[in-house]
Amino acid sequence: MTTEMEWMKAVQRLREQRRPGVLVTVMSVRGHAPREAGAKMVVAEDEVWATVGGGNLESVAIERARALLADRATSPETLDFALSDKAPYQHGVQCCGGEVRLLLEPLPVVPSVAIFGVGHVGLELARILARHDVELHLVDSRPDQLAPSRLSVLDDAVAGVHVHHVPVLPELVIAELPPGTHALVMTHDHAEDAALCDATLRNGQLASIGLIGSSAKWTRFRRKLADDGHPAEAIDTIVTPIGLSDLPGKEPAVIAVSVAAWLLQLFVAERNSAPVHREAKA
Repeated sequence: MTTEMEWMKAVQRLREQRRPGVLVTVMSVRGHAPREAGAKMVVAEDEVWATVGGGNLESVAIERARALLADRATSPETLDFALSDKAPYQHGVQCCGGEVRLLLEPLPVVPSVAIFGVGHVGLELARILARHDVELHLVDSRPDQLAPSRLSVLDDAVAGVHVHHVPVLPELVIAELPPGTHALVMTHDHAEDAALCDATLRNGQLASIGLIGSSAKWTRFRRKLADDGHPAEAIDTIVTPIGLSDLPGKEPAVIAVSVAAWLLQLFVAERNSAPVHREAKA
């Protein structure tokens, strides 16, 4: 695998897994240096992909990238290196004779949403969310609901769209979702919804769980979830009905807009909960 493919796949993998990382790029080179301008490396908390030249330059860049990760930084910063035997070194001498500037860019952890049930409301919601920078998981036990011709309305999606074909036991998909996913339960089958509610509560790593349906449906579900051993405080984490309470309407498009707006509020709250970063001087 070429280094270009390596760093590109690493960025995509981190995004899909909702893991933070830092993209390190050689911005400019004067004189001799281990790598040319444009070379890239990806740094995660416990992994590194590709290379910007090795030696002291790379080791310092990795340390600084991991400091940015620890601070949950969002702003990029630059590092300058003089590659001479007179420069101070933390990880051995690197005396190529040139000067290198690196750009360190924190990679955003984007929201992840799983829609269980891609019927009329689910598809309308997917169309709205697909216009946002999210990882969007579409799950349905009915193959025709996930047919390429039906999902062609998402062909120009900004989001990363993941289609899960699960004709049996769609709740198994929950274990495949990245931590921090927002799960929306809106299938065609109340028994399927109930199984999904049970599985989402047992998962314990989801950001939120939303259920579509009436108050009578929720009363039955609460009783069943309690009978299945879920404590009341866990059951109370399921949000139902979902959407904005002051936006009435039963049309699929209206419900979808309401649920999307509710989700966007959650995304903003997540971003605002991150610590404020004070950019360090290189």
